[in-house]
Amino acid sequence: MVKAETFEAFCEGDTLNYAEKLGKEAKPGTLVALCGDLGSGKTVFARGFARGLGIKGAVSSPTFTILKSYEEGRLTLHHFDVYRLSGPDEMDEIGYEDCFYGDGVCLVEWAELIEELLPEDTIRVRIEKDPSRGFDFRRIILERPELRAGC
Repeated sequence: MVKAETFEAFCEGDTLNYAEKLGKEAKPGTLVALCGDLGSGKTVFARGFARGLGIKGAVSSPTFTILKSYEEGRLTLHHFDVYRLSGPDEMDEIGYEDCFYGDGVCLVEWAELIEELLPEDTIRVRIEKDPSRGFDFRRIILERPELRAGC
């Protein structure tokens, strides 16, 4: 069963604050898959999430390096941007499993490109623009898998 919630952001600050709240709730092993068009706000979301983990430094998308880790927060943040990968098999070269199944937290931008590698308990965040609602408007759809207790 998946629990979904929708948040409407009317400016970048709204997205930062919403993501910061989620970062504060993050536990070891949390993996967040970020999906959305180019310029939808995935990296803005990542900055807010990092702030929620207590990371004070600048957070930018690791577009060319694929992975950047931040260790100064209450949990290590592994920030992936897989846009430039030619396929999921390239994730092996990066050693993604150590990050995905470790004690830190992972954020993966363009996660739909490596869907088959994502664990079942991945939190999915889809960020959508709606120009009819304004240039800065974003709809953030968060899907959290809920474990069923017993059968």
